Amino acid sequence: MSQLQDNFGRRFHYLRLSVTDVCNFKCGYCLPDGYQSSGKPQFLTLSEISHLVSAFSQVGTQKIRITGGEPSLRRDFTDIIRIIADNQKITTLATTTNGDRLAKHAKTWYEAGLRNINVSVDSLDPRLFYQITGENKFHQVMQGIDTALEVGFDRVKINAVLLKGLNDQALPQFLNWIKTTPIDLRFIELMETGLGSDYFQQHHVAGRQIKTWLLQQGWQLDPVNIADGPAQNFSHPDYLGRIGLIMPYEKNFCASCNRLRVSAKGKLHLCLFTEYGVTLRDLLVSPLQQAELIARLHGQLVTKKQTHFLHQGVTGVTQHLASIGG
Repeated sequence: MSQLQDNFGRRFHYLRLSVTDVCNFKCGYCLPDGYQSSGKPQFLTLSEISHLVSAFSQVGTQKIRITGGEPSLRRDFTDIIRIIADNQKITTLATTTNGDRLAKHAKTWYEAGLRNINVSVDSLDPRLFYQITGENKFHQVMQGIDTALEVGFDRVKINAVLLKGLNDQALPQFLNWIKTTPIDLRFIELMETGLGSDYFQQHHVAGRQIKTWLLQQGWQLDPVNIADGPAQNFSHPDYLGRIGLIMPYEKNFCASCNRLRVSAKGKLHLCLFTEYGVTLRDLLVSPLQQAELIARLHGQLVTKKQTHFLHQGVTGVTQHLASIGG
């Protein structure tokens, strides 16, 4: 079957699949008031996830990242890993986690088929970590990262959202960590959302400032790999780790878009910001609906916009990033 492609020639082989919007952290840039339940959640079931993954794998999806909220809060998280890992057309399986349960479950997840993991660590100072996340779990998260490295994950990445007045002066501390630790450290430029306008105005730092500094310090921009997300990756001969920068406000950021998103309740999102999403759930009841599901995916791709319009100050309809997996 033909690969998913939009009207601008962009092909989509990367799916970010949210399995819950529940999170047990209260990060200021995402859920400052913590998770607010709106009744009994009706998240995608294992059967629905299986049908969804099967359909996406038929139209060129090679990489799936399991996201949340905090995906490991689902009791069947390991089963979700197995379902996706068992699909031979999915060559890269990853997840993003706050690391709260990583130390306890890293080995189990690895044995189920997970090979790539991103852990959110916005500060290496335990007090500042608590201030940003609302949880005093820095040492627990760091233990989880050590465990993941010991288990043998193919790649361990650390996500840190750049925050002016909070962690923007901590780059030397982060660099000291990756000098002798083989991890990918990714700095993510803060993005404005519907509920986070004031926070954005107070804490936004332009990623290009960090890029300029890295190049001045001898870091080299790595070649782009088809499995990469939107990060620009940098290496240095004196460091075991790498640095990645995700800069959504940089010109032409959307030109290399290769990802789609499905929310925990089964809505397809062509962009993190620009639209309300299109339901897929009615076509996840039976594997016999796969052809119709694939037709809907192709039909929606022709409506994808050329850009997210963030650089024009348009935040779209996304109220907070946990709602569709960031």
